Amino acid sequence: MSLRLTQYAHGGGCACKIPPGELEDVVRGLTGKAGDDLIVGLDDGDDAAVVRIRDDLAVVATTDFFTPVVDDPYDWGRIAAANALSDVYAMGGTPVVAVNLLGWPRDTLPIDLTAEVLRGGMDVCTAAGCFLAGGHSIDDPEPKYGLAVTGTAHPDRLMRNDAGRPGIPLSLTKPLGIGVLNSRHKATGERFAAAIDVMTILNAGAAEAALNAGITCATDVTGFGLLGHLYKLARASGVTAVINSAAVTYVEGAREALADGYVSGGTKRNLDWVRPHADLDAIGEDEALLLADAQTSGGLLLAGEIPGAPVIGELRPLGEHHIVVR
Repeated sequence: MSLRLTQYAHGGGCACKIPPGELEDVVRGLTGKAGDDLIVGLDDGDDAAVVRIRDDLAVVATTDFFTPVVDDPYDWGRIAAANALSDVYAMGGTPVVAVNLLGWPRDTLPIDLTAEVLRGGMDVCTAAGCFLAGGHSIDDPEPKYGLAVTGTAHPDRLMRNDAGRPGIPLSLTKPLGIGVLNSRHKATGERFAAAIDVMTILNAGAAEAALNAGITCATDVTGFGLLGHLYKLARASGVTAVINSAAVTYVEGAREALADGYVSGGTKRNLDWVRPHADLDAIGEDEALLLADAQTSGGLLLAGEIPGAPVIGELRPLGEHHIVVR
């Protein structure tokens, strides 16, 4: 298409997130549970809020939206929806209903493109078995799209980022490298079909397999990169995560994009945030940047094993660092 959505935004996808260190400073005074029925709140920066409704039922609530990560409006809608639903899956929940969140520069971009964005979101929600009903839109200088999602889970079958224990392997259900490929797409207009395929795969199957395997600790890998989300998990669980860098897989073309300099500011900020808490001496700076690469609609990082997901490391008793990469 001749009109490129990524050129109407200062960044793209989850790389637009406020840096994790800055965000934690902002919300630090807002932590603390209002009551026993708030099972998961702000305390450990988990993927979604969880509230107990009764002994066998909890509500999972989350929201996520971002500026265009690709130029095609339908693909952007699909990616944004899959990314928003992922937070429910990461908690061990099932999405039930979602509402659209849309910001659109109506004086700059044709309004009819929004129909394609919303159609992409609808198709992904339909595939997830999640109702998509209404939402909210505003006139915005930059295009933005996402969902607010409500799901359900069993209070005793949640996956949380504070439930990791020493001796458990770490698995990753999607390859990394989305961030550098999206940065290249924004700069050059090249379309990377493999990256779009990864971003639009729902984490539903991985979450179901994890629950069936009895896994209780997980997070999804999005804007803070593998290292950022792993650091939050290790810190919340009070353990050290040891990563075998050779076991981590990447989307085709990711290393070439890195070598050509397509690294987002978000990725660099991720690495700066994690570096004081990680032993990265065994790898070079390029490898560290790939491990910190800001993902959009990435996979689940599981403390445990499921079929088809490579084991990339393990949790150990807390040592000098929360992350050690080998």
